[in-house]
Amino acid sequence: MSDTTMTFESWSLFCLASLLVILIPGPLSLLMVANSLNHGIRRSLPAFFGGTLASLSLLLASATGLGALLSASETLFSLIRYAGALYLIWLGYKAWREAGQHQTASDAQPIKPVASRMFLRAFTLGISNPKDILFFVAFLPQFIAPDTALLPQLLVMCLSWCLLDLICKLAYGSGARLLTPVLKNGRNLQHFNRASAGLFVGIGGAVLIK
Repeated sequence: MSDTTMTFESWSLFCLASLLVILIPGPLSLLMVANSLNHGIRRSLPAFFGGTLASLSLLLASATGLGALLSASETLFSLIRYAGALYLIWLGYKAWREAGQHQTASDAQPIKPVASRMFLRAFTLGISNPKDILFFVAFLPQFIAPDTALLPQLLVMCLSWCLLDLICKLAYGSGARLLTPVLKNGRNLQHFNRASAGLFVGIGGAVLIK
């Protein structure tokens, strides 16, 4: 085993396990799908990068010990969790309103997304789940070799996760575009957006009453 970085076998296992975890759909995946349907892949790229940067931030936070702090402080964990739940509900509210605005504007001039707003929305949604930090704290050590330098291993795993995360998000968005012919009807698209908004609110509400 190399004393500078992880072995190919360990890296392959890490990538396979990461891919299985990333492919499980969640609120961020739903946001990517909605953005792609409403604005297309190219205009939604800021959101894809925002979600990936959030994953990288959580990985780095886990590696630097924030996960241990959250595990030790139930109050801090609860505050962050509730803040994330409230943000999900707010996001659902915004999506519901925008669905109506999109329907009204579709006969006039298409609504152009603001890149910075899309980036921040995806980043905030991705970063607001403390469970992800705790997951990374439990997940990363399974692939770390104790007799190998830690920093290179963490660097390889963080970069690999982010690349796989971005690819999967783009795959979700591209797959969603296959539904475009069905959703060319403005009313169908409005129903989809409002269903997405309802899911955001439902997930956030479930966290609050849990």
